[in-house]
Amino acid sequence: MMRPLLWRCSRGSFLKTLSTFRASGNKQIAQIHQLHLRLNMHYLTEERGRPNAPDYRIYFKTPEGKYISPFHDIPLFAEKEDNGVPAKRTKKSASEVLYNMVVEVPRWSNAKMEIATKEPLNPIKQDVKKGKLRYVANIFPHKGYIWNYGALPQTWEDPNHTDKNTECCGDNDPIDVCDIGSQVCRPGQVIQVKVLGILAMIDEGETDWKVIAINAEDPDAQNLNSIEDVRRSRPGHLEATIEWFKKYKVPDGKPENKFGFDGQFKDKDFAVEIIKSTHEHWRALVHKQSAAGDIDCKNVSCCDSPFKCSDEKANAVVQSAPAFGSAFAVSPDVDKWHFV
Repeated sequence: MMRPLLWRCSRGSFLKTLSTFRASGNKQIAQIHQLHLRLNMHYLTEERGRPNAPDYRIYFKTPEGKYISPFHDIPLFAEKEDNGVPAKRTKKSASEVLYNMVVEVPRWSNAKMEIATKEPLNPIKQDVKKGKLRYVANIFPHKGYIWNYGALPQTWEDPNHTDKNTECCGDNDPIDVCDIGSQVCRPGQVIQVKVLGILAMIDEGETDWKVIAINAEDPDAQNLNSIEDVRRSRPGHLEATIEWFKKYKVPDGKPENKFGFDGQFKDKDFAVEIIKSTHEHWRALVHKQSAAGDIDCKNVSCCDSPFKCSDEKANAVVQSAPAFGSAFAVSPDVDKWHFV
């Protein structure tokens, strides 16, 4: 049984273990390969509850075994130095900074996985509506989400702040990201992304920014540096993104979503300013300078935050969750096509 090992291994121990098992047969190598996939840019994940059930959770931890919040403890900037300034080695050019992205939903999948902002340590869970697990509909010709979908940590769209561009308040969540890279990620994976642009979606009267980015490890990343590069090299991709966000709630009986700027994508510089703004709103949140409401701000690393807790308390949060169990079956209705 390899699962307990998955929570404890760092990249160094992975390589050591791999060399030990290399001559032991394909089965062991396959198990070690799965172990490698659990290593998320220096973060590990631990499953609790039963997949495809309401109690399923994905918690985050460091290679040293310390539980953390993906919302509050994973830095916004990739490879941050101790003083909070992005490290120079994360820059591909003088003007480019990489950001950490927490993947919630892999491309082509339907389960609406999300950071649980209202729960201690903010694990990833599946959204529930009217007592049922939420799955996004397949809007023909798309299967589930058409990008890896997730969030930028340490950002927050303040529901008490009216955005000057959209004249709508924030949606009370971390800012969303669409990774257009070719790798299909998994829930809980932490990747470094290049920001390319942003879309202002208005969801039921709330501002819901959608950052367009690409995994920095993608083969096309060096050639994609702006939203116009995406438009030129991937014809139809941005149009499909607009169409998807406009219609994905229609099968649930809701109206089409609206957009700011007449549905036009804004450039990278504009996107960076929005990210900076939501980062400052998050900073005010965890320092109790903004009303948290039902947001859980428990963290283990934010200096001077009144919500900072000990490693022991963080460990108690995870240990109180149900143990990992067998996955539940998914209804075949999830694969239904919708023509809207």
